[in-house]
Order: sequence, then structure tokens, then C-alpha cells
Amino acid sequence: MRLNAYLARAGVASRRGADELIKAGRVSVNGGPGQLNTFVAARDRVELDGRRVELQPLSYMLLHKPAGTVTTARDPHDRPTVVQLVDHPARVVPVGRLDADTTGALLLTNDGELAHRLAHPRYEVEKVYEAEVEGEPSDEALERLRAGVELDDGPTAPARVRRRGPTTVELAIHEGRKHQVKRMLAAVEHPVKRLHRSVYAGLTLEGLGPGESRELTGAEIERLRSATASRPRPADPPASARSSPAG
Repeated sequence: MRLNAYLARAGVASRRGADELIKAGRVSVNGGPGQLNTFVAARDRVELDGRRVELQPLSYMLLHKPAGTVTTARDPHDRPTVVQLVDHPARVVPVGRLDADTTGALLLTNDGELAHRLAHPRYEVEKVYEAEVEGEPSDEALERLRAGVELDDGPTAPARVRRRGPTTVELAIHEGRKHQVKRMLAAVEHPVKRLHRSVYAGLTLEGLGPGESRELTGAEIERLRSATASRPRPADPPASARSSPAG
């Protein structure tokens, strides 16, 4: 794997932070200076400031994210973060993002390859949201959501939609544009009052209260890997549609 990914898996820093360590000359591989384009094999010896660095075991955590927490490892405004809630010995990071006021299912892992696949639009990973909205959406509004609505960065893909109550709607989408669910509902004139992600890539929050987390089972990890197995590559989506919070 690339050296910055190795350092991130070892819990040293984020990939961006690892790049800074490499550029500062603090990282060596087999006794020589590490470079940004250095790849590390299993037999290689990696050192940071003269001390050996080794990979942490792969870890996968499902968190029931509560409102008011930010989807990051650190926050400059000292708000509570999802990484603090999980408090895992391995350096796990969130896959994708949820807005601070959005609650629900969030996966955290140090498996960079799987995280990349889960977050990439190519693999069409399904996310299910429950939205409490202003007003009572009509059947026509729900049909517009099912067909796809026009946003400022292009039309959305068709969504699975059902009514859960007079002012509550469930949407299942596989895109991940910035604030997508909120923008879709605003487009049909029913702004979101409360948003909750009930399912992520088939993972539900059964047994988890807000702020609680658990390790994924081996079977769940294998299902995630199977769901992101290679498939023919479609046309790339607009840049604004990539790697952004849907909530």
C-alpha cells in the first residue's frame, strides 16, 4: 500500500497528516527516506522519527450517531466528534459524512480500501433516510422524488420513497451528494425538520441507542466487501456529487 495509507492504518495520522510527516523527512522505509510515492510491502520496515511503525488490525464499527456530533476525528470548535464517541483503540475514521444535526447509522473503519469503495458512487451503496418535513407531502411530491428531481448540480437518480406518516417520508438513495436528501425535499417544497439515517449498506441500528456503537460481525464485513466487488464503470458523476455528505 502507499506509504501515507500505511501510516494511517498504523494509527499515526490521517493520510493528509501522513503526507506532511513524509514531506518533513520524519519517515523512513528500510533505512531510506520515505517519499510520497513510496509503496510499502509486508516485509518492509517503516519508521517514524526512528521508531518502528506497524499496522493495526482492521476494525469496523457501526455507530448510532446522535444529533450535535460532527463526523470527523477532531473539531476546531471543540464539538463532540463521532470518533470520540466510538473511543476505539484503532484509529478508525468515518465513511462518508452526516450533518451535525442528522442522526443515524454511520460506519467507522481503518480499512481504507473498503471505505473508498463504500463512499464511491460507482458502487451504488444504498442509504435509507427517515425525514420529518414541513407540511404534508402529496402523492405528486412523492412521485417526483421517485422519478428524480432537478438540483443545481443536475438531476438525482430515482429514489425509493414511501410515506411513514402525515409529515414523515422514507427515502432510499444510492448517491451521496452534499446535503442531497435535504435538497431533494426542499425541491418538492417540503423542507426537512429532522433527518435520520436508519440503514447504511444494509446495516441497521437494531439494539443500538443514540451514541452507542458495536463491532461488525465477520458476516457483515463480508457482505460489505461483496456489495462493493468490481463492476463495470459507468460515466463519472459531476465532481460536486462525489464524497460529500448526503444528509
